[in-house]
Amino acid sequence: MTIREHTEQMEIELLSPVAQKAVNSKGRMVPERSDDLRTVFQRDTDRIVHSKSFRRLMHKTQVFLQPEGDHYRTRMTHTIEVSRIARTISRSLRLNEDLTEAIALGHDLGHTAFGHAGEYALRDILGTGFNHNEQSLRVVDQLEQNGRGLNLTYEVRSGILTHSGTMQPETMEAAVVRLSDRIAYINHDIDDACRAGILSNEDIPAHISEILGTTHSQRINTLVLDTVLATGTGSTVQMHPAVADAMEELHSFMFERVYRNPVAKGEESKAKEIIRILFSYYSEHPDQLPAEFLKIMERDGKERAICDYIAGMTDNYAVAKFSELYIPNAWSVVD
Repeated sequence: MTIREHTEQMEIELLSPVAQKAVNSKGRMVPERSDDLRTVFQRDTDRIVHSKSFRRLMHKTQVFLQPEGDHYRTRMTHTIEVSRIARTISRSLRLNEDLTEAIALGHDLGHTAFGHAGEYALRDILGTGFNHNEQSLRVVDQLEQNGRGLNLTYEVRSGILTHSGTMQPETMEAAVVRLSDRIAYINHDIDDACRAGILSNEDIPAHISEILGTTHSQRINTLVLDTVLATGTGSTVQMHPAVADAMEELHSFMFERVYRNPVAKGEESKAKEIIRILFSYYSEHPDQLPAEFLKIMERDGKERAICDYIAGMTDNYAVAKFSELYIPNAWSVVD
């Protein structure tokens, strides 16, 4: 018996009946030989972590554009926090922690530069043709590895797609990631907003704090623990109604005080304009796209290729590309 086979056997013996077992995966789009050490979900995690799109997350905005300070979240740190919360819940419920981790680490690979501002800009251009969850799936299926994709398992791909939007998760592990994403971003956005001076813990309505707690760690602990207790051995990931309602109220509070706050969002119109101008430029000059995106254009059309290129940009790269195309170089002084 290989180490991988031993792990698969342990999953069958120890995990919950509602957990997704690696040995029962629906497999990959292109079949591959099994690994001696790792299950299919462990291999998927490694492929995501070693991908270029994963590394770019460290230079993509979470909420605050170009914040002054080293401790604001990026899309990378958000992803890591989602992974940690989701793994804790999965372990407590005896779900497949490897599957949970792979979905969590891959869920935002398709997010654009400038956070949701970039996503909204591309959606304005393409209509319903752009959503970051769908782009994340496109990244792992078609854009990584010079167009070959990562050839991930069905369960990881499905979990990435359904972490947001109207489609519902097919596995308990995917449902855990979907909820963990909300737990993570609501709470770390409070932390960053306090750091930016536009919010304090005392501003949170008292009746919410009475249920969830008054500090960052208390709120996360309450939400994670309640999820574990409310879900129990059932087949639906859930919270008790009082806690779920408090989290929803907190989410609405954040929209009112932070997500629409002119201090936090004051530069978003500029970011959206950069995206729009770049899209317009490459629409008029598609031959200026990098070679790999010219291949995408031949297969999927000009609009899709431009979208893929811009969606993959980091904040700094988008600004640099805009400057290269539209900001004159400084004059040189010759003696």
